[in-house]
Amino acid sequence: MVTLVDRIVAAAKRIQPHTRETRLERSDVLAPSVASDVCLKCENLQHTGSFKLRGALNKTLLLSPETLARGVVAASTGNHGRGVAHALAAVGGRGTIYLPTTAPGSKVEALRQYASINLEFHGTDSSVTEAHAREVAERSGRVYISPYNDLDVIAGQGTVGVEIWRQCSMVEALFVAVGGGGLVTGVASYLKAQDPSVRIIGCWPEHAPALHAALTLGRIVEIPERPTLSDATAGGLEPGAVTFDLARELIDDHVLVSEDEIAAAIRLVHAEHDMVIEGAAGVAVAGYRKAAARYSGQRSAIILCGGNIARSTLTSLLSA
Repeated sequence: MVTLVDRIVAAAKRIQPHTRETRLERSDVLAPSVASDVCLKCENLQHTGSFKLRGALNKTLLLSPETLARGVVAASTGNHGRGVAHALAAVGGRGTIYLPTTAPGSKVEALRQYASINLEFHGTDSSVTEAHAREVAERSGRVYISPYNDLDVIAGQGTVGVEIWRQCSMVEALFVAVGGGGLVTGVASYLKAQDPSVRIIGCWPEHAPALHAALTLGRIVEIPERPTLSDATAGGLEPGAVTFDLARELIDDHVLVSEDEIAAAIRLVHAEHDMVIEGAAGVAVAGYRKAAARYSGQRSAIILCGGNIARSTLTSLLSA
């Protein structure tokens, strides 16, 4: 039987020619004491500016020429769509990306640069957009590439864990922003296979905690959301999402952070590490800062999952 970890190991080899092994950078400013060690996994420096490329590439590279010839369908608030577009360009394929009308303008404009895709808009919530895109794919006989509800996509995201383990095999705690759960479950699956004692801390914006609510209640539910800087993790979960059971098994600790805490984290990384991160990456940094006392003395890693933030948003945050 092929396990998820087997899929992740195979994915790491498959996508390696097309991705960048992003650096793991020590952060003295985030370490709460001299006994602590905190590192940042810089997926904000990945091609397309996000870890999402990994899952999109793995899924796309597994498709047959016949399937690619029919075209693919995906739904995204921006980063996953860009990953799919980049992957399709690499293999000479084409696809249609559905976005909610609320998708950030900067991410929409970045997507318009790809000749490999057509853009369509549907709904104001990403869960509605995803359901529509999946229905279109099924009706037209095309493959739907989910941003999280697909084991091949999760395996691709899990390759971040392969790199973290190679770069810092003594990691004891990992902080990850959580949306649909593809990144946290993929990385956690690999790291816990290497060392079951590694603690996985899921971090959510208070304004958009869909998977957190599902885990708390024991079932996938629809919850109201408010606007958040972490647009990349916003939106609900598909019914029956494979990430739900995986997250329930793999996430050890939960942290919710405010919009002010996300903004402060973005400013801190910019000032102390001279790097631009988006709101979702800020969620993980803010989550670490909020829970740091519980993990003092441990070697911690924080995944900076993306760097695609609108220039106007960044300027506003930095001038606050």
